[in-house]
Parts: sequence; structure tokens; C-alpha cells
Amino acid sequence: MATVLHITAHPHDHQTSYSMAVGKAFIDAYREANPNDEVIPIDLYRVQVPHIDADVFSGWGKLRSGQDFSSLSSDESAKVGRISELTEQFIAADKYVFVTPMWNFSFPPVMKAYLDALCVAGKTFKYTEAGPVGLLPGKKALHIQARGGVYSEGPAAGMESGHRYISIIMGFFGITDTQGLFVEGHNQFPDKAEQIKADAISKAKELAHTF
Repeated sequence: MATVLHITAHPHDHQTSYSMAVGKAFIDAYREANPNDEVIPIDLYRVQVPHIDADVFSGWGKLRSGQDFSSLSSDESAKVGRISELTEQFIAADKYVFVTPMWNFSFPPVMKAYLDALCVAGKTFKYTEAGPVGLLPGKKALHIQARGGVYSEGPAAGMESGHRYISIIMGFFGITDTQGLFVEGHNQFPDKAEQIKADAISKAKELAHTF
């Protein structure tokens, strides 16, 4: 049995959002194909994701110096404790499905905050004399992303940075199998929007059986 984190970063649901609609189709098909796997939803617009701020740095500093967790202030302990919860949940999973729109060539800021919270030395990666080494090899990830325009080819090719960033962070963790499923052009070609969405949903259902 595998554990799958279904991580969404969109303020809208599947009835409004193209990325969320395709993500739902994927998860529904995945559950049907893998009934014994556990799928855990994480809605980044509804769960608490601390930003890396002065409280987090000071809390980490106290713990690294050998102080007990009880020595942390209430703000430090709340934020550091929550980051630890998110990190341990991520480490315990086997597969990750990220669902985002493309906003301003990247993804919503809640996704950046979440990925920042996971970058904990000694947990998801470690430092060595040869450089950082990921501690989560053998896991796999999928990024489902809706893009109103076409960014995989043509004049805008190379401008998208959200999927590249997720792939880089996964690689930093030792996760080398990161796939992408993109819904492109529904705003650029509104007359084709429904077909673009339907084609992406069909691809998602197919991919769910091999992921």
C-alpha cells in the first residue's frame, strides 16, 4: 500500500478551476485503480503553512544549540512544530500529486511557502563535502498545472517557472521522477477551452493507472 499526498494550491474548486478539475479526475481514477492506497488531501489554502520568518530561525537556532523544545516561545514552538508536522507527513508519503494554476509564470505563493517548509536539513536533504544530497530517493511526483496560454512551445516557451521549480525541489530531495501534466491554451483559445479541458482529463485518467 502506498501513501499519496494530493497537494492543491488553488482558491477555487474543480467546478471553476481547470487544474483542479483535471486533478480531481486524476485522483478519482487513481483511487479506482489503487483501492488499497491512502490518498491524503492537503488544501494549501485551508491548512496552516508557516512562513520561514524570525520566529522559525530563532526556534531552529535554539534547538540546534541543544536547548529543549520547551525553551521556545509560544510563536516559535507553534511555527517550528507545524513545519515539523508538514515535513514528517511529506517524508512518510510515497507519491506526491501537486495541483496548481500558473500564476505570473509560476504558482500561487502558498505553494512556495509549503515547499520552503519542507526544505529541512537532516530531514529531506543533508549537506556533505560534495554538496547537498536528497534523502527521499525512490519516491515519485506529478505536477498538474493549468496554463491559460501555451508555454510548452512557441513564443512563450521557456517563460514558465513553476513546474521547473517543483522539479528542482523534488530533485533536491532526491526525487528524480517528477512528471508534468499541463492544461494549456484555454484562455488563449476560448473556443477550444472545453476540448482542451476534456483532453487533459482523459490524459489524467490514463496516467492515473501507471503513476
